[in-house]
Amino acid sequence: MRTILIVEDEEDILELMEFILKKERYDVIGFKDANKLKDILEEEDIDLILMDRNLPSCEGSLKVKELRDEGYDTPVIYVSAKDSSEDIIDGFDRGGDDYITKPFNHDELLARVKAVIKRSKKDIEILKFRDIIYNLQTAQVFVKDKEVKLSKLEKKLLLELLRNSNRVLSREELLESVWEDSTKQIKTVNVAVKRLKEKIDPANEEHYIQSIRGEGYILC
Repeated sequence: MRTILIVEDEEDILELMEFILKKERYDVIGFKDANKLKDILEEEDIDLILMDRNLPSCEGSLKVKELRDEGYDTPVIYVSAKDSSEDIIDGFDRGGDDYITKPFNHDELLARVKAVIKRSKKDIEILKFRDIIYNLQTAQVFVKDKEVKLSKLEKKLLLELLRNSNRVLSREELLESVWEDSTKQIKTVNVAVKRLKEKIDPANEEHYIQSIRGEGYILC
C-alpha cells in the first residue's frame, strides 16, 4: 500500500483529501505543520507529499526546496490556491513534481497522484512482506530466499494480498480484483487461497495468510 503525506492547514480540505485517497486504498498521513516534515520522512516510508503553500508555519514551496537541498527526493505535488503562472513556475523551480490549483477536481487529483507515483522512484519493483519477496519485473516469488513456483492466478492472488497486507480482503473483493469474472463463485476463492497457502507455507508454520470467519482473508 502506498503512503501519501498531506500537509494542509485547512481542516475541511485536509479531511476531503484524506477521504478521497483512503477510498482508493492509499495509506494517508495528514499534518498541518510543515516543520515536522523531516521527522516524518525519517520515520515513515512516504511515497508522495501533497503540499499546500499557504501554511501558517512557512511557505510550502520553500520547505520543499529545503528538503531538496538536503537530499530528500520524495515526490511532491503542490495543492495550492496560488494559481498565477509565476507561482506555478516558482513551485516547480523549488522542487515540485506537479501542481494542482484549488479548488481541485477529485478525479484530477487522483489522476495526478497515480501518475506521479508511477513515474517516481517510489514506483517500486520489489514487494516484500515478512519472508515473502515478489519481484514485479520478473514475476518471481521467493519465500525464505527460495523461489516458489506459482501459477499465473496464484501470483495475481498473492500480489493483491501483498498490496493490501494487514488488511482483511473479502472473498467478493478478491473475486472482483483477481478473477475479474462475475461468473466465478466464492468457493473459487477458497480453493485458490488454500493452494497458495500450501505453496508458500507447506509446513503450515508461518501462517502468512489467515482466514477471518465471515469476513475474508488477511496477509499478516
